[in-house]
Amino acid sequence: MSQKKENWNLELSEYIKQEEPNKKEKAKIWETAIGLQDVDRLKPSKYLIDTAKEHIEGNINIDQAIKKIDEYYKASDNRKSGENENSEEADKVAVRITEILSETGFNFNIFELINIHLRLFKGIYKEAGKIRDYNFTKKEWILNNDTVTYSSYETIRDTLEYDLSQEINFSYKDLSLEESIKHIARFISNLWQVHPFCEGNTRTTAVFMIKYLRTFGFNINDNVFAENSWYFRNSLVRANYKNFEKNIFEDTSYLEKFLFNLLSDTNYELKNRYTHIDYKKKDDSISNKKYTLEEQAIINIIKDNQSIKQEDIAKVMNKSVRNIKYIMKDMQEKGIIERVKGKRNGKWIVL
Repeated sequence: MSQKKENWNLELSEYIKQEEPNKKEKAKIWETAIGLQDVDRLKPSKYLIDTAKEHIEGNINIDQAIKKIDEYYKASDNRKSGENENSEEADKVAVRITEILSETGFNFNIFELINIHLRLFKGIYKEAGKIRDYNFTKKEWILNNDTVTYSSYETIRDTLEYDLSQEINFSYKDLSLEESIKHIARFISNLWQVHPFCEGNTRTTAVFMIKYLRTFGFNINDNVFAENSWYFRNSLVRANYKNFEKNIFEDTSYLEKFLFNLLSDTNYELKNRYTHIDYKKKDDSISNKKYTLEEQAIINIIKDNQSIKQEDIAKVMNKSVRNIKYIMKDMQEKGIIERVKGKRNGKWIVL
């Protein structure tokens, strides 16, 4: 599935192997936040990794982590200390993503998307939190230097409002996981294609997507973003590119595989070369799991904690206990999960 782990990834992965839930959760968020910098080929500094470890250990809070990074780059000597020239942006944006992903609040609207961009890039890009006011193109190596056609700047707000309203009124009820992921892939790729921001569009889209998927009860698989962020961006490019002369059409299958790995226990190979328009596509069909999106979220929660109570599952998924009991009863009848060793001291098993 993934490329070779970098040193920073190996260091933080040690915390994920531990049983201490708080450290494990914080390490997962840091892995996602740092890994996302690769969408723009940015590399973190050693100082950021040390700061992340301090935060994971509980020696500093996230506000102190942000302050440490800001102060580190106030001194010009640190900018010339042998770090990658783009490390300052990588470090500042990574710690800000960590802050946002550590928060539970989320509003599914255009203002939330703009606010995420502002929080991530304030002081880095002068256009932080501003909708672009010009049209542009970007040469993509996977398209042999051709470009995706992005939304015209005059229509950005209207298009965003339309896409978000369509999604918020969409019902995932009774859809299979495959059908749900196909829909999510199209929604996210459409959101990205609008490209409301001059720079930082992919990272903003990714953070918005993660926050949105959490409303379904998903605790995102950190490794997928940590090791495949560049693939994530390339899959968005392919989902929005068509060339009739070359018989190439919009293809969300690359993004669907990414989402399957992100949300379930599939292990698709996510190789960047696969997304190139000249690469002969392998005949590996998308998983056809029969679970719904809600059922997959519950499976993930149970796998992480077999002794979890239904009341706690309801809190994670922001649903009523009655609703969760109904869904899980149906899952038991389908043979997806099983309760063993009784109600009081029992545990859940994924079949």
